[in-house]
Amino acid sequence: MKNEKISVIGCGNLGKSIAKGLLENENFCSENIIATRRKLSLIKDLETAGAKITSDNLYAVKNSNIVLIAVKPYNVSKIINEVKPALKEGQHIIVSLATGLGTSEISEMLDNKFPVFRAMPNIAANIGESVTCICGKNCEAEQSQKIKAVFDAIGESLLINEELMEAATILGACGIAFVFRFIRAMIQGGIQIGFDANTAKQIVSQTVKGAAEMLQKNKDHPESEIDKVTTPKGCTIVGLNEMEHQGFSSSLIKGIVSSFEKIEK
Repeated sequence: MKNEKISVIGCGNLGKSIAKGLLENENFCSENIIATRRKLSLIKDLETAGAKITSDNLYAVKNSNIVLIAVKPYNVSKIINEVKPALKEGQHIIVSLATGLGTSEISEMLDNKFPVFRAMPNIAANIGESVTCICGKNCEAEQSQKIKAVFDAIGESLLINEELMEAATILGACGIAFVFRFIRAMIQGGIQIGFDANTAKQIVSQTVKGAAEMLQKNKDHPESEIDKVTTPKGCTIVGLNEMEHQGFSSSLIKGIVSSFEKIEK
C-alpha cells in the first residue's frame, strides 16, 4: 500500500482521525497522504506528521488514486461535482463515509464510471481502534482489499453486504456511545460502593478492555466467559440476575432496535 496515493476530503473529526491513522501506519507512505479542510490551521498537525494539507479539493484528487469523502451527507453531491473534472476512469476509487447515502446514489453522481465504496468507521478511529464496515459497487476483489487495508490502518474492518450498512451504523458507530453509557453506569456504581471517580474509571475501563480482548482472542460466546465467573450462590450471579430483573438486556436490545428504526426512516 506504500504506493497508493490517498486523499481525505474534509478532515473534520472523522476524516482527520483516518488521516492520522494512515500516517501512523508503516504500510502507508506519509508523503502520499493528502488532507483537505477549509481552515488549514485545524489540520496543521497532519502536515507536521508528514501529510500534504490543502484547501484545494481538486488538487487533492488529481494527486491521488483513492479518494475518501469525509463530509456530511448533504455535502457529498457538492464535493463530487467539484472534483469530477479531476477524476480519471481506471485510476480513481471513491469511498464515501456519509451515513445513509447508498453506493447506487453515489455511483449515479459519478455517471457509473468508477468503483464506489461506503465505509462506516466509529470515533475510536482517533486511537486506531475503530471497527469499520465496508461495502462496494462496480468494484473488483483487488480494489475491495485495498480499501479494507486503508481502514485496517485505523482498527479492524469487515466487508459486508450493503443491505446491512444501516445496521452496521447502529452496532458500530452508535454502539460505541451505548458502551460509553454502560461504562459510565459502572463507574457511578463503583463510586457508590466506595471508590473515587478516577479509580473507578481506571478499574472499569481496564475491565471492559480485558473483556473485549478475551472475546476476540478466545473466540468464545460471552455466555461461556460469564459461566467462568458465576459460582453457585456467588455475588456475580446475584448482581447479574438483579440487572436482568430490572431489564438490562432487554433495554439495551430495545435501544439498538429503536436506533435502527430511526435510521431506516
